[in-house]
Amino acid sequence: MQVSQPARPSDPIYRRDDHLSQACKDLVSSLPSEEGWVATSFCLYQGFWFPTWLFNGVLSCQNHFQAQPSDILLVTNPKSGTTWLKAILFALLNRAKYSDSDSKQRHPLLTQNPHDLVPFLEVKLYLQQENPDLTTFESPRLFATHLPYSSLPGSVRDSRCKLVYLCRNPKDMFISLWHYVNKRRAEEKGQIPLPKCLDKFCRGLSPYGPYWDHVMGYHKASLEMPEQVLFLMYEELKEDPRVHVSRLADFLGCPFSDEELRDGTVEGIMRMCSFDNLSSLEVNKSGKLWTGQENQWFFRRGKVGDWVNYLSAEMADKIDQVMEEKLRDSGLNFQYK
Repeated sequence: MQVSQPARPSDPIYRRDDHLSQACKDLVSSLPSEEGWVATSFCLYQGFWFPTWLFNGVLSCQNHFQAQPSDILLVTNPKSGTTWLKAILFALLNRAKYSDSDSKQRHPLLTQNPHDLVPFLEVKLYLQQENPDLTTFESPRLFATHLPYSSLPGSVRDSRCKLVYLCRNPKDMFISLWHYVNKRRAEEKGQIPLPKCLDKFCRGLSPYGPYWDHVMGYHKASLEMPEQVLFLMYEELKEDPRVHVSRLADFLGCPFSDEELRDGTVEGIMRMCSFDNLSSLEVNKSGKLWTGQENQWFFRRGKVGDWVNYLSAEMADKIDQVMEEKLRDSGLNFQYK
């Protein structure tokens, strides 16, 4: 029997819980917990499973973030196209700054990872500092979060800020997450068994899970407040990016002009933000985030339907049955099976 080794201070922050404040430790100790597969451990907070190492950031974000009406929040389940949509939103909102040939050569996406350009609230800003100074961010401020809708800071739900939610087929999302977990694991541990991860996922045990409750929270909000919450499907964005990037621009109040539609501005954004372009950039092949995660980990394949190369028919059916049960009567249908 292999005995797991305790995390060392030199380990990346996502493998450690020793940075938690005493208040967080006290709260975590009172919550239901489970051994994790993406993180060392998960705790059940407000009905969702949070990686314990993130708890400082989650609580600080909830307690201190003050949303502004002009804010834009990109929201996803982990491994649902977050990096791609961060790039698209950044390019979309900043297209006027980088519209000529000279400025395009200085585009920040060419030298910075999308996660640095569009920071996470609870995974970066409020994890690094309890109450960071966000006054340096130009309006409209663009942030990202994985927080469930019901766990968002009150100022977000009470404000008129915009939420863009990207949902991905659960089978592809699960496989992408499994690959990501294996990249983060210490080499001596080897790959984590796929059936073990699948069992946990289908029990709702995943970062910010259950997956289905996370999705349904934002889907319901998008139906009730369509002017504030936009619900996008990853597969539809991949299939017809021009239509959905235009839809994004309309929702954010910066629609494409007739001239932009004629001169290929939309296509230019999609080329800039394409998987092939972003993954080939030096910053995304060799750089690291502040957590120690390598930038290249966020660029694996970006394909629709890649799950067929990893899941047996029985495994796929298991996920389908869970989703059919949990999403029944929600109006959600994952047509890309």
